[in-house]
Amino acid sequence: MAKIIGKALPNMPWQDKPAGYTKPVWRYDQNPIIPRDLIPTSNSIFNSAVVPFEGAYAGVFRCDSRALEMDIFAGFSEDGINWTINHDPIVFEPAPGCDPVVTEKVYRYDPRVCLIEDKYVITWCNGYHGPTIGVGYTYDFKTFYQCENAYLPYNRNGVMFPRKIGDNYAMLSRPSDTGHTPFGDIFYSESPDMTYWGKHRFVFGTGTSAGWDSKKVGPGPTPIETDEGWLMIYHGVLNSCNGFVYRFGVSLLDIDKPWIVKERGLFYVFGPEKDYELSGDVPNVCFPCATLTDADTGRIAIYYGAADTVTGLAFTTVDELLSYMRKYPNPNFGK
Repeated sequence: MAKIIGKALPNMPWQDKPAGYTKPVWRYDQNPIIPRDLIPTSNSIFNSAVVPFEGAYAGVFRCDSRALEMDIFAGFSEDGINWTINHDPIVFEPAPGCDPVVTEKVYRYDPRVCLIEDKYVITWCNGYHGPTIGVGYTYDFKTFYQCENAYLPYNRNGVMFPRKIGDNYAMLSRPSDTGHTPFGDIFYSESPDMTYWGKHRFVFGTGTSAGWDSKKVGPGPTPIETDEGWLMIYHGVLNSCNGFVYRFGVSLLDIDKPWIVKERGLFYVFGPEKDYELSGDVPNVCFPCATLTDADTGRIAIYYGAADTVTGLAFTTVDELLSYMRKYPNPNFGK
């Protein structure tokens, strides 16, 4: 039995696996938990991230406005299911030592959040002469500080590790281009100060030529530390005759050298099946951005964007994911 390295979270949202259900990840039966119009100006709320905060939960949410402008908003919940989201987007102050130019806004979307040391570190796709990785932090989800962009354009899906690897902060990302990127591999990078990023290492690329992750892959939620390695939930994309289809799968990375892939599943663990995942602004999308974990039970709650329109919640355990990955291994997992 694998063990999650971290804290107990006994009050995390949870539903047991339905009787007779054979798949490794199951949906919350009241999905979607966040509708597209939870705030007055929103067209859609999806691809968002949450963390435990002061005995409850806080998060950073992608809310596309009714003008279809992309921005990120803070939100709060007592139970991780019922959310109150601020009606105005986050306003960043320049982090100490940063010029105010860093806070100039073109667009912001697809945030991730994780607690590193004493800060809640936020990464997102930031518009700066093209998409790159914005980096910021908060202590209280009221005042936010923006650091330098991690990379030059073009990049998406910056996902921090929840602790330093050796002496450095670490991030996964998916280099891209200006548009709806028709390619993508996962890379690892390190930084001594969250300003200067280097030691870029290839992690893995797309799967088989016709498989569910054959078009592009990218990191999903913050990697989960286990006693067997870093459990990474990632998104994979198929280019079907009806357009892109987004699903997610799992892999296991080396605990000390996370660019080394120890194992990777051949099958996806979760994909669009329900109406709210199949139909929306971008059909056929399940896009994971956050997890809550309970170290005592191995439970995992996954927050995911559905059809680029609403936010869903799904459940699994560390053993469910690792067992399924090992039952259906990818023979080309590190390529």
